[in-house]
Amino acid sequence: MKQINSLQIPLPSDFNTEECLWFLNRNFDDCIYRIEDNTILRAIKVNNDKFSLKIEFKHNLLNLSLLVGEWNPDIEKYVCEFVNHWFDLETDLSSFNKKLESQKALKYMPEDFASLRFISMPDLYEALCWCIIGQQINLKFAYTIKRRLVEHYGDFVLYNDEKYYLFPSPEILQDADPVLLREMQFSMSKANYLINISKAFASGDISVEKLSSLPDFISRQKMLTAVKGIGVWTANYALMKGLKERNCIPYGDAGLLNALLNHKLISDKKDSDGIDAVFEKFKGWESYLVFYLWRSLSPRV
Repeated sequence: MKQINSLQIPLPSDFNTEECLWFLNRNFDDCIYRIEDNTILRAIKVNNDKFSLKIEFKHNLLNLSLLVGEWNPDIEKYVCEFVNHWFDLETDLSSFNKKLESQKALKYMPEDFASLRFISMPDLYEALCWCIIGQQINLKFAYTIKRRLVEHYGDFVLYNDEKYYLFPSPEILQDADPVLLREMQFSMSKANYLINISKAFASGDISVEKLSSLPDFISRQKMLTAVKGIGVWTANYALMKGLKERNCIPYGDAGLLNALLNHKLISDKKDSDGIDAVFEKFKGWESYLVFYLWRSLSPRV
């Protein structure tokens, strides 16, 4: 078999590298990946084998290299799908941009955010755990707790004497010690929810395959909310970030409500009719609108 040193994936003509990297690197201490200039370094796991992946943004291409491990067809397929999912490379944003331009309060977004693409979390399980970790605390503290969890329970790839961590598997976290989680500053309810969700994934009661086989968004939402610890907001966020559901609206989300108020799209935070009226104009693009409204809360400096 021909030895492969790297793979190239074409970027869409409107892909905004600066916005993408800015979003991923907003001065938060993410323990899963590192960003250096126009390059992302992270570990991946395929069929129980661990690899260190280097993702370089080069003009109209993504250059993908393995720093630890060797390419094979399974790895190539996984990495291409992973990167496409993470950066939403295959979505045509022209229809969404037209919808934004038709709204007086939002028409600045296509220019100011320059076709920012939805940045997902390719692992649904990690997305759900992140929701639990981040509930009712600020983002900086949430990243701190996530690092404690990952460094204790997660596996890693060593490259140049640096550890590149993988998020712990549900099989590991289902047996996590609640006392230790409390020492990491998880609340008791969060510790129990994390273990509960991990058990559901480890047993196969919940899986990406099962969720994807369901006929519609509501069915997927119901499967998730049947697990103790997963409320409607958590289910919506995880389906949006982990499965790229296009019509998720995390009702009650503080950031979303603040952004809608900032744009004078609703009269107050209890204006449910106003919220529905806004999203009615973005059928099929609700998750993207949420993402852009969240983006509007963090001006670049």
